[in-house]
Amino acid sequence: MTLHEGLLLARLVFGVVMAAHGAQKLFGWFGGYGIAGTGGFFESIGFRPGKLFAFAAGSGEFAGGLLVALGFLGPIGPALMLSVMIVAAVSMHLKGGLFAQNNGIELPLLYSAAAVALALTGFGAYSFDAALGIASIWTPAVIWAALAIGVAGALTSLGLRRPPVTEAARSSAQ
Repeated sequence: MTLHEGLLLARLVFGVVMAAHGAQKLFGWFGGYGIAGTGGFFESIGFRPGKLFAFAAGSGEFAGGLLVALGFLGPIGPALMLSVMIVAAVSMHLKGGLFAQNNGIELPLLYSAAAVALALTGFGAYSFDAALGIASIWTPAVIWAALAIGVAGALTSLGLRRPPVTEAARSSAQ
């Protein structure tokens, strides 16, 4: 297997699985809860309005995954994936430690590393970017800028998070 086939395999696996993860949130596919169910969960962990944050997270995962799988638009897909995975790691998985068996950061860390690695290496010869002749526009400066925008988006989402409203807080407010 050559470098280009290896990149294709990595892109397809990470991209398709990430897109499916987003489809769970957006459409309720693959055992997901759709916007309404995911939005309710997001509200319970402090992201309000929950449906808006569910749409943003699902869209980032779905679009980012598809862009990576197709090898299209260079670092944009990886930056979207990175953004959503940072929010997931900090808001849901950090308290679980490293490993997934304890709901730790293992999975979002692996997705983040794969996204950054694919952004930095490029998508290879078997990509839409290569077929369209646009792979060369993704210079290191553009790649790092896209990844920085992804991190900034994650930090913005985390900054908008508010403590969940509990039943005790609701009854004391009345």
